[in-house]
Amino acid sequence: MKIENIPQHSLAFFDEDGGGGARYERPWLLADIGGTNARFGLQTAAGRIDAIWVAECAAYPTLGAAIVQYLSQPATVAAGGYQARQAGIAIANPIDGDAVRMTNHHWSFSIEAICSQFSLTSLHVVNDFAALARAVPFLSAQHRVQVGGGEARERGVIGLVGAGTGLGVSGLVPAGKEWIALDSEGGHSTFAAVSEREIHILQRASERYGHVSAERLVSGPGIRLIYEVLAERAGAAPQAIQGIDTPAIIERGLRGECLVCVETLETFCEMLGTIAGNVAITLGARGGIYIGGGIVPRLGGFLARSGFRARFEHKGRLSGYISQIPTYVITAEYPALIGMSVILAELA
Repeated sequence: MKIENIPQHSLAFFDEDGGGGARYERPWLLADIGGTNARFGLQTAAGRIDAIWVAECAAYPTLGAAIVQYLSQPATVAAGGYQARQAGIAIANPIDGDAVRMTNHHWSFSIEAICSQFSLTSLHVVNDFAALARAVPFLSAQHRVQVGGGEARERGVIGLVGAGTGLGVSGLVPAGKEWIALDSEGGHSTFAAVSEREIHILQRASERYGHVSAERLVSGPGIRLIYEVLAERAGAAPQAIQGIDTPAIIERGLRGECLVCVETLETFCEMLGTIAGNVAITLGARGGIYIGGGIVPRLGGFLARSGFRARFEHKGRLSGYISQIPTYVITAEYPALIGMSVILAELA
């Protein structure tokens, strides 16, 4: 089902300085491009993003075509979209130079060519989780839910992990009064199995793919892969295994209608706990670990009831250390657009 043409609306967020120097006259064109969905917005004033629009990436042959469609939307036109000369794109991809080719989608583009096509004087493209990290200090308490114990240390390093079409990883490091977001492709680090069940899943995935990254299993497609292995192990018929997709696995698991689906979600949450714990220890994230992406918020209370937090704290001699680090699920809508706005404000 397409998600485009959803009601266009605005969001407001706290913005201490808002940027807005002479070189950065608003509106600013903002985008958050994932492997499945593209989210667009116009920042028309400090702390305000208007004309938010979401579309399926697969519905458009190129990023340029999606931007054209966004700029033609009535709310975008009314907000002055064609006047935008500064833009920022957060994208699920490493950024190195002018050419950008997405890892989990077929879009590829030249930053310079996009600037030329839309008469932009500047276009800043960053990793989507680096943008998400920059949004964290601007999220209020109502835009996050804590899972488990622990207490964040003020100005402590913050870690981020998020599962969607892929697996995003980033960190936020305090530097005086500022924050530095880390560009990371940590989701492609090698997956580490903990339980016998995970070892079995890893073996089957390795047979199919060779190298098995964390993203291969802790993601939307990963949920489907976990289900296939567990269903096969349970003796399900091949035709039954092929007849279910990730959204259905999640829905049936949450409703308790399918034991293998429940086991799949439990396995996913435990794997996510291991990865989040690894990020916490690697970064020394005493400011907390934030869970973003599109999948976990859909799980609701299931994550808290699962083995996620126990697995997060399962770090042997450092279990006492990591048990003091809180974990939060980000519930805010479009946080990467906020982060992209913060980045542009700092450049103004």
